[in-house]
Amino acid sequence: MSVDSEKLSTLLHETRSFSPSDEFRAQANFNDETIYERAANDPEAYWALQAEQLTWFQPFENVLNWEPPHAQWFVGGKLNAAYNCVDRHAVGPRKNKAAIIWEGEPGDSRVLTYDMLRREVDKAAHALKGLGVQKGDRVTIYLPMIPELPISMLACAKIGAIHSVVFGGFSSKSLQQRLEDADAKVLITADGGWRRGGVIPLKANADEALSATKVENVVVVRRVGDSAGATMQEGRDVYWHDLMAKAPTTPFEAEPMDSEDILYLLYTSGTTGKPKGIVHSTGGYLTGANTSMRSVFDIKDEDVWFCTADIGWVTGHTYIVYGPLSAGATVVMYEGGPDYPGRDRFWEIVEKYGVTIFYTAPTSIRTFMKWGPEHPAAHDLSTLRLLGTVGEPINPEAWMWFHQHIGNERCPIVDTWWQTETGCAMIAPLPGIVPTKPGSATRAVPGIDVDVVDEHGQSVGFENGGYLVIKKPWPSMLRTVWGDDERFRNTYFGKFEGIYLPGDGAHLDEDGYVWILGRIDDVINVSGHRIGTAEVESALVSHSSVAEAAVIGRSHDIKGQAITAFVTVREGIETNQELVAALKQTVVEKIGAMARPEEIIFTAELPKTRSAKIMRRLLRDIAEGRVLGDTTTLADPSVVESLKSQYKEAD
Repeated sequence: MSVDSEKLSTLLHETRSFSPSDEFRAQANFNDETIYERAANDPEAYWALQAEQLTWFQPFENVLNWEPPHAQWFVGGKLNAAYNCVDRHAVGPRKNKAAIIWEGEPGDSRVLTYDMLRREVDKAAHALKGLGVQKGDRVTIYLPMIPELPISMLACAKIGAIHSVVFGGFSSKSLQQRLEDADAKVLITADGGWRRGGVIPLKANADEALSATKVENVVVVRRVGDSAGATMQEGRDVYWHDLMAKAPTTPFEAEPMDSEDILYLLYTSGTTGKPKGIVHSTGGYLTGANTSMRSVFDIKDEDVWFCTADIGWVTGHTYIVYGPLSAGATVVMYEGGPDYPGRDRFWEIVEKYGVTIFYTAPTSIRTFMKWGPEHPAAHDLSTLRLLGTVGEPINPEAWMWFHQHIGNERCPIVDTWWQTETGCAMIAPLPGIVPTKPGSATRAVPGIDVDVVDEHGQSVGFENGGYLVIKKPWPSMLRTVWGDDERFRNTYFGKFEGIYLPGDGAHLDEDGYVWILGRIDDVINVSGHRIGTAEVESALVSHSSVAEAAVIGRSHDIKGQAITAFVTVREGIETNQELVAALKQTVVEKIGAMARPEEIIFTAELPKTRSAKIMRRLLRDIAEGRVLGDTTTLADPSVVESLKSQYKEAD
C-alpha cells in the first residue's frame, strides 16, 4: 500500500494532549484503567459481562464460536432488540421518560415517552403483521428523519423481520438495487420529506424503483401533504395513518430471536459497482451498540443525546436507535439540515432541549468553522458535557475549533473510528480514562484487538504507516454479505487469514495511539458517505457520450474528500459545460446527490498499465498536485504529462 507521507508527517508532529478532568473522571461509567488489561486477557469474559446488561429471554450457553471468518456470539441465547430498546424501559421508572424528542425541519415537534413509543411500535408491528410480514421477511424503509422511521425499524425487530433502511437521499435506481437484492416484501416510504425548505419526492422515487421488484405492499407516511404530488396505486399502496388507525391497541408480544438471527441489512459501497448488503445479528450487534453507549459515550439516565447523523447510515442505526434506546436514553432526532432556516439550527436545538452529549461529523465541524463562531456563541451550550465525532478522520484544526467553540474547553471529545461493518465504535477514547490528542481516535476500546501491519501481516511498530487490522472477532461484527458469502470472505478476510481488514491505512504513535490515514481501496469518503468509485464510473459510462471513466477522491477542506472524474468521450462527441452538467446529473439520478462529481476532466486517454489497468494512483497524484510515483508500468507515459497540463488548465 502507499502511505500519504505528507499527512503522516503532519500527524506525527501533533503534540497537544488533553486529559479528562478529575470531576469527569470521578463520575465516568468506565474510569478504571485496568479495564483494558482485563478485557485483553479474557475478552470472552468481558463481552459476556457486557451482554448481561441486556434482557435475555433465554440465557446464552457459549460466549463465542469462532470458525474464521464466521463468528457466533452468545450461542443459544434468545432476546429481542425492540424489547430491549422499548418494552423493558416502558414498565419501570423510565415509563414516562422521553425516549425520542423529534424536531421537524419546519419547526414542528413531537415527544414520545418510552410508554408512548411502545404503543406506537406495537401498533406498527400489528399493522405489518396484517400485511403478511413474518419473521425473516425483508422490509425496506425509505423515509425522512421522522419518528415513523425508528418506529418502523423497531416494529420489524419486534416481529423478527429484517429491516433494510435506504437513505432518503438515494435515487430511485439506488433504491431499486437494494429492493431487488434484499428481495423485499414491503416498502415503507413517505409522500415526501423536507430538506432546506424544499421537498424530496420520496414516493415518486419509490414508484420509479418499484417497477421491477417483487414488493407486495407500499406503506406511505403522509409527511408533506398535497405539495409532494404523491400518487397511490390501488391494491398495493396504503397510508400509514390508515393502517395505524385500524391496528389493534393490544400489546404485541416480542418474537424471541436467536442471538445470531439477523436484525438488519444495511447496504454500503464497495470497490465493485454492486452495493454490499451488510448483515448484522441481533445479540452481538445489540451488545456492541449498548456497550459503546456506556463506555465511549458515558451515557447516564439524565443525559439528553443528540446525534446529527441520518438513520439511513449506520451511525443513525447504532447511535440514534439501537444504542441510546437500549441504554434507556433520551434521544433528540432532527429532520433537516444544519443551516435551515439559519446556520445556528443545531445550536438552537442544543439550547432548546438541554442537550448534554453531541455527536457529529468532521465535515459538519469544518462547515461550522467556515460559517464562524458567532453562531454557536449566540446560544447557551452550557448543558453540553461530552462531544463526539464520526464518519472520517478529523483534522487537528477542526478538533481544536470543536473543543474551543462548542465544548468551551471543558468537554472531552471522543473521536470514534468504526464502519457499517463493525457495527459500533472500535477505536475511541474512554472519556473518563484516556487523554485525547487532536486528530487521533486514540486507542481501541476494551475487548477490541487492533494493529497496524505491513503487506505480510507483520506489525509495523511505531511511526510507520500500514494496514489497519482487527485481529480477533468482536460481537457486533458483520456476519456476511447478504447472498454473497464469498464476497464477504474475499473483501474482509481475503488478505490476511482470520484477520479483518477494514480497508483503512493507519499508523501508531509512541503512545500506541491510532492515527487513521484514509482509505486504501477505491472507496471515497465524501462528507462521511462511503461511495464506491466503481459505482460512479458505472453511472458515468451509462451516458451515451462516455466511452470510459475513472473516478478518484481528492482532498477537500469541507467534505474531507471530493469526487473528481476523468472522462473519455466517444468519437465525434463535443465536450462542453452542457455535457459536464449532464454527466453530473446522470450520477445524481443513478446514485444520489451525495455522489455528484465535484469536477469532470475530459481526456483523450487514461493512464493504464500494459495489462490495461487504469492507474488511479497516478490520477490521485495529479489531482492533489503531488510528485508522481512510479510510472514505469504505464503503457504510454506521455498520457500522464498530457493529463497534468489539462488538469492545471481546468484548475
